[in-house]
Amino acid sequence: MTVPEPVIAELRTAAAAAADKLATNIVSYDVGERLGITDAFLVCSAPSERQIGAICEEIEHQLKEQHNSAPARREGKDSGTWVLLDYGHMVIHVQHEQERAVYGLDRLYADVPKIDMDLPEGPSTV
Repeated sequence: MTVPEPVIAELRTAAAAAADKLATNIVSYDVGERLGITDAFLVCSAPSERQIGAICEEIEHQLKEQHNSAPARREGKDSGTWVLLDYGHMVIHVQHEQERAVYGLDRLYADVPKIDMDLPEGPSTV
């Protein structure tokens, strides 16, 4: 695995924040060797635009509070169906369940290592 421990700590904070806001299917991928522009992706889903917004807000809040980390850019906040939070060393994708099925990031990165998010087993984790 190529993801540095500080990045894994931030990914776990983001995953926990997403889970707290009832995100589903939370998965993290080590994409560093494949992409070279970021270390990891965190991907999660929600059934509504309102919930996607709440998940993103909580992720940003917790990463700022616990790691003093803020996204370099945000994409898609106005669309409400797929929000991308780019932290440079990691990229967080919060997708509507239908968008996730259509765009298939999980299929695209099925052959890269997953990163254990250390979340309790339940409906929000894979």
